[in-house]
Amino acid sequence: MRIFRWIVVAVVVLLVATGGYVWYNYQHFVSGITHVDAISHSNAPAKDLDGADQNILLVGDDHRPAGATAQQLAELGTTADGGGTNTDTMMVLHVPADGRKATLISFPRDSWVNIPGFGMNKLNAAFAFGSENGGGDAGGARLLISTIQNLTGLTIDHFVRISMLGFYDVVKALGPVNVCLNNAVNDPYSTVNLPKGVSTLNAQQALAFVRQRHGLPNGDLDRIVRQQYFLSVEARQVLSAGTLLNPVKLQNVLDAVSSSIQTDPGLDLIALAAQLHGLSADNLSTATIPVSGTPTITVDGNDVSIVQVDTAAMPSFIHSVVGNPSAYVNAKAAAPSTVTVTVLNGSGADGRAASNTATLAALGFKTGTPGTTATTPTTTIEYASGMESAAKAVAAHVPGATVSATSSVSGVTLVLGADGVQATSASASTGGASGTSGSSGSPGSPAPAPTPSTPAKTYAQGACIN
Repeated sequence: MRIFRWIVVAVVVLLVATGGYVWYNYQHFVSGITHVDAISHSNAPAKDLDGADQNILLVGDDHRPAGATAQQLAELGTTADGGGTNTDTMMVLHVPADGRKATLISFPRDSWVNIPGFGMNKLNAAFAFGSENGGGDAGGARLLISTIQNLTGLTIDHFVRISMLGFYDVVKALGPVNVCLNNAVNDPYSTVNLPKGVSTLNAQQALAFVRQRHGLPNGDLDRIVRQQYFLSVEARQVLSAGTLLNPVKLQNVLDAVSSSIQTDPGLDLIALAAQLHGLSADNLSTATIPVSGTPTITVDGNDVSIVQVDTAAMPSFIHSVVGNPSAYVNAKAAAPSTVTVTVLNGSGADGRAASNTATLAALGFKTGTPGTTATTPTTTIEYASGMESAAKAVAAHVPGATVSATSSVSGVTLVLGADGVQATSASASTGGASGTSGSSGSPGSPAPAPTPSTPAKTYAQGACIN
């Protein structure tokens, strides 16, 4: 059974951020939270891509909390089968330093990734591998965090985990919720049975709603859409007067939350709430990591259905979420005559590296020997730390390119992608590369963020989904 448990942390953040804790004994609240030593600085990326921004890993699994009764399990539509520690719901809540918006990044559970020490496997196995042989919950959390950090380049600052029963209890405390479907559904696996249009769900129906994957065109990927949509709907309900102005209901929700989650000891919910004081349901975006398909592969003689992660598109996707680092934003574009740039052709079209090298040389840049690289979907200007001014000079003449700081190059490299973005003799109208908004048209100023490989979106009030 796989469900959308990460809504619980959003409930905490939204309630505390809007001042709800004034009505509640905060110390009583935090005393109910279980702590797990999930964060280890030893496995963090060498470079923090987003500085003061925060990334909170939200996970859920099928473990049944100790003491769960037969009646509770029956209400969940499950049995006392022991569940499991495979983390079938995984998201990163990216919170910018200014707190005015946030993005939930979903990770499909069947993503085929490299798990440190265990090789290629499904992402949802990382927690279970780490918890084996005495590792416990802390070992599981740390290995999952390492895997996601290696995949995305993001630094995970905090960790939150919730059980199936915890999700149910929180949704039950919030009360009935309205959802809207474009088509009727009847799935005996999840037990969801809803008509086309608007339906009012109790906690058990909500659980079935976010678990459904059978009967949806894209299976688990569509289930992620269900989960993202449900969070948006619940966020509106949490922020409604019916919750915030009802002390009894508010206390029931907070009690359900505090007894349901595990966090790292360093997660300060009051500080996080202060950072998110401007957050609303309309500026909470959702996105899914870029994937290139859902093939069936053979592993040790067995057929395995996986989600193929588009690792080539990952830097561009992450960049679209976090934007350019401050060192790049604040840098002044160097004079082209002081910049050496090497062009690699990953577009799949012949002759692109040579023609772009010639264009840049005509603009006054020093150029390296053009070459080829593996086909990549996105044109990217890669630069070494400290080369921000040089990268910005190149970006001014490659409109639409993503800019990425990386340790894999020693200077500035323009990697041409299949998106058709190329160097141009005219300076870009916004004067810079994708990733951060720029208000002036002067050369070297950053341009608006590109569309992610899997676009971030918000769900307007009353929106319907499949």
